Amino acid sequence: SFLSHLILFFSHGCTECPDKCDYRCSATSHKKPCLFFCNYCCQKCLCVPSGTYGNKEECPCYNNMKNKEGGPKCP
Repeated sequence: SFLSHLILFFSHGCTECPDKCDYRCSATSHKKPCLFFCNYCCQKCLCVPSGTYGNKEECPCYNNMKNKEGGPKCP
């Protein structure tokens, strides 16, 4: 139902994204932009790939989001 999707979105979006993105961005020297875009993508896709880089095939939505130049939007 719509309501259960909304609850899933908010429960996932508010708690899991920051933790998952903290780990995802833990190896980069560009922490601020990494965290910003990771959290943005996580809120939209409800998914963050495992590890500190790569593994984007785990999250097709995350993998398919592109920036204006056509490059990957999500770290």
